[in-house]
Amino acid sequence: MTAPAHPELWLLRHGATAWARDGRHTSSTDLPLLNEGEEQARQLAPLLATVGFAAVLVSPLQRARQTCDLAGLGAKAEICDDLREWNYGSYEGLTTAEIRRSVPGWTIWSHPCPEGEDAHAVEARCKRVIARALTLAAAEGRVALVAHGHILRSLAGCWLGLGATGGRLLVLGTAGISVLGQEREQRAILRWNATTGS
Repeated sequence: MTAPAHPELWLLRHGATAWARDGRHTSSTDLPLLNEGEEQARQLAPLLATVGFAAVLVSPLQRARQTCDLAGLGAKAEICDDLREWNYGSYEGLTTAEIRRSVPGWTIWSHPCPEGEDAHAVEARCKRVIARALTLAAAEGRVALVAHGHILRSLAGCWLGLGATGGRLLVLGTAGISVLGQEREQRAILRWNATTGS
């Protein structure tokens, strides 16, 4: 693939884990990929092998690092702590339905996480990642970011000028690939939540 005219950020969500499958909020709990998640990551490798990346930034958590390695990007990978998943605090391991028993209408986008992060803190991290990725992309045009559902959705929201909570408008499945770029000098989504089967 030839270098793009404008920088591109390729967002790769990790493959399936037990808690992702069950809809449990997973931030710092360092779960491995399921066999299914490993296979999802391997299926990304042929596509990603055709894309030249200036750099690969990956969350320090093992589900993201495993996905990165199995997708063939491990040799270039650099740990980026700002790509950790949204810190859910005392909601770690709970489903949205369980949280809503005590906080009706709760969502990560509209309510705080006790002992965790709020949208402002996440947005600050996303802006740092974007700035770093754009610097890295200056040479060859593309940077891969391998991380987690909520942080990548938040990052896309920030890219579009909607802030971290703009991620509420975007759904991202396990092992989904999304590409952020530009059209006529306007930041845009070039591809969203693509899978090897789509």
